[in-house]
Amino acid sequence: MRRLREIIPNEMYLPLFLAVACNTVTYFGTRLLTAERVHYDLSCTLDGRIPLVPWTVAIYFGSYLFWIVNYVIGVRQSREKAYRFISADFAAKLVCLACFLLLPTTNTRPDITGGSVWDSLMRLLYEVDAADNLFPSIHCLTSWFGYIAVRGNAGVPKWYRALSLVLALAICVSTLTTKQHVLVDVFAGVALAECSFRLVEKSGFSRRYRNIMTRLHG
Repeated sequence: MRRLREIIPNEMYLPLFLAVACNTVTYFGTRLLTAERVHYDLSCTLDGRIPLVPWTVAIYFGSYLFWIVNYVIGVRQSREKAYRFISADFAAKLVCLACFLLLPTTNTRPDITGGSVWDSLMRLLYEVDAADNLFPSIHCLTSWFGYIAVRGNAGVPKWYRALSLVLALAICVSTLTTKQHVLVDVFAGVALAECSFRLVEKSGFSRRYRNIMTRLHG
């Protein structure tokens, strides 16, 4: 526990917990309210031309480690930058929640019949993750936030900042090549991350969020 406190600033425990809680409610909780509603397929002709590439499921699953590492880096910045980052994530997930409720989405997944390790992992992915709550892509949104967490951080080596961009882009591609998402989901996820990161500062939301978290922490 002491080592964990050295890694994550004590004041950031509550914001990180709320980020995870908001993500869980947004992604899983909304399904309880939209299960019986009509779901819309937003795929286009170009989506049909993107091939299924089973081995990219390794990138898709690997994204969780990327998120953990980069979100920890994100909250270890200066207090102002850390709160801007984590409040932007929180605000973006609330937008996702509204989208999932107002526009339930789905897509058509291919049948996986191969016997390779990658095919088995693809079948596992489809079993544990339903084809809904796709627009915008939370996978791409969170991955892009992982890049945002380091791109302007002088305390992070340049090679890791470049690597984070490559990983974020690779994860976005993997959501397409595993047929988890369609193009509009990916672009919407990245755009929402960028817009949220800018607007929370201009609107003063990050400052108000910081004040609330500070009072709760103190």
